[in-house]
Amino acid sequence: MGNIILFAILGAVFYYVFKSYAKYETYSKEAFKDFSISKESLQRSELGLFVALCAKVAKADGRIDALEAELISNMLDDVSSVFPDPAKTKEILKDIFNEEKERTDNIEHLAHALSHATKRSKAMQQQFMQFLIQLAFADGEVSKSEEKILALIAETMQFDPQAYHAIFDQFEQMMQNVHPQNTLEDAYRLLGVSENDDMATIKKAYRKLVREYHPDIIKSQGKSEAYIKEATQKTQEINQAYEMIKKARG
Repeated sequence: MGNIILFAILGAVFYYVFKSYAKYETYSKEAFKDFSISKESLQRSELGLFVALCAKVAKADGRIDALEAELISNMLDDVSSVFPDPAKTKEILKDIFNEEKERTDNIEHLAHALSHATKRSKAMQQQFMQFLIQLAFADGEVSKSEEKILALIAETMQFDPQAYHAIFDQFEQMMQNVHPQNTLEDAYRLLGVSENDDMATIKKAYRKLVREYHPDIIKSQGKSEAYIKEATQKTQEINQAYEMIKKARG
């Protein structure tokens, strides 16, 4: 199962984590117009702290595969878009992510800082925690190391235990709604490609579909939960189709 559900989880994750951005002036472009972009300022910001904690969870099982790295890059694109210089911001956030994924000694410090920064919004804290839990489900199951880090973050942030377990249950149920492709013909049809196409063409079509079903963090505000669930299931099917074709071609 590994990578085939990764896009699916993060496709839903992005909406849930950031759907309340439009409600908070803190995350508007107007509010960020005078933000002085530097590594230090971003590290102290809510989004920088969030990215750092994402790195902890993503690397908890020992590695970050290529597909996960691509999705994290998409997430950073969306987050960076609210800042005055998105390209510069993304590069700095990438540096923060890459540095933090190699550290395990400062998880409590980061979680405490994020909790303090978002103390006026329990809803925002839940969105961030939801993302972290969902990210842990990226490979199909939560490892002991991932669970340990998530528990530490939740405890440090004084996150409601009932809400914490409810998120786990939600995604376990979502995993059960995947409809795998039965044949290679179905897989090619779903991606809109031909068995005569080369892998470069197929990969391009795959990425296009993934982007289509990955709601832009900033622009997808107000979408219903039903829409997100449908998009999540569709993305799962797209990934399964792509993995089936890759496996068939060796």
